[in-house]
Parts: sequence; C-alpha cells; structure tokens
Amino acid sequence: MLVALEFHYRSVRFNPHRIALFPGAFNPPTVAHVAIALAAHTWASEVVWTLPRAFPHKGYEGADLHARLEMLRRLAADQPGFSVAVASGGLYVEIADEARQSLGAGVEIGLVCGRDAAERIAAWDYGRPGVFESLIERYPLLVAGRAGEYLPAPHHVERIIPLAMDPAFNEVSSTEVRRRIATGEPWRQLVPAAIADLVASAYNMRLHEEHRHAPD
Repeated sequence: MLVALEFHYRSVRFNPHRIALFPGAFNPPTVAHVAIALAAHTWASEVVWTLPRAFPHKGYEGADLHARLEMLRRLAADQPGFSVAVASGGLYVEIADEARQSLGAGVEIGLVCGRDAAERIAAWDYGRPGVFESLIERYPLLVAGRAGEYLPAPHHVERIIPLAMDPAFNEVSSTEVRRRIATGEPWRQLVPAAIADLVASAYNMRLHEEHRHAPD
C-alpha cells in the first residue's frame, strides 16, 4: 500500500490546485534554498519543503531529522505559502507518488530541484527503463539554474519549467555553511535569519562563535 506524505506544518487551510514539492537534505537550509522556494511559489500556490526519512545516496549526518524539521517549520511559519512534510521514500518519484496519495487526483504537483539534482534524477539508475520519463510526464520539474542552466533532452522540454536565479546564490550551499561553522568563519549571512539560532544549536555552535576571529 502506498504511503501518504506526512505534513508537519501546513500553511494553507484549503487544497490548492497546484503544489510544488521541494525535496532536499536541508543540512542546513540556506538563503539559496529560500530563493528557490520563492521562485517556485510563482508557479504554485503552496511550496512543500519535504524531508525524506532516509536518503537514497547518503545518511543523516550533522543535524538529525528532528532538528532539520524544526528549522523548516520555523521557515514555513515565517513565509506564507510554505509548508513542511516528511516522506517515507527518498527518490523524487517516491516522494511525488506519496504526495499524490495524500493530496488526491485533483491537485497538480510539480517537483522543485536545482540543476545538479535535475541531472542526477535524469541519469539515476532506477533498475528499469522509463522511470524518469514517467516521472516528468506526471510531475513537471521546476529547475533552478545554479552554476549553469539545465539542458533537458528535446522531448522533455515541455515538462521542464526553469526557475530564474540570481547568480549570487551560486556559491551558497549547505556544505559551505557547515565548512564555515567547522572553521570558525562567518556563516550567518548564508542562512535565513529566522533559523540562525537553530543552526547554531544543531551544529554545536555558540551563538557568538563566528565572531571569535573578528578584528577588534
């Protein structure tokens, strides 16, 4: 039996006609993630930040599921149109099918990702042919251009919706946030202000840690 997507925070009290699922690790969420979600919000009336319970290509390192959910709930409460959910599956096709089970047939569902994720999804070994084609036939991909634009196959173009992104976000990533935290470099400008204290706590940082090496 197909599992339904589990909502942990819902921003709307009605079922919108169009929803954008935004799956990711969010370890931690960054200002670039927020920019992508806001761009997706121009296509959908609700953007659902979605955490898998288990990832297909890595484990939960750094902040655990509970800590990441708390960060996302804080973000969602700070921005109308953002919701938060947990998926049992880790692949995009699994997450989208869980959302379909939860939301019903009357809602159009899109999947949000960055250029690198889109390339990974298209090339993923699903163990059988045609999975990616079936995925985008049912769920269009909303692809944010980061460090280059996604170039889909010609027969996929109509199911790929590009999301324009400021090139300033190209160097912003969760990996860079964690690196700066580990080395004591300034990191707060890379995460939304609403969750900076949660990021500091989740990664065992004192709130003033980034200022240790600041000049007098």
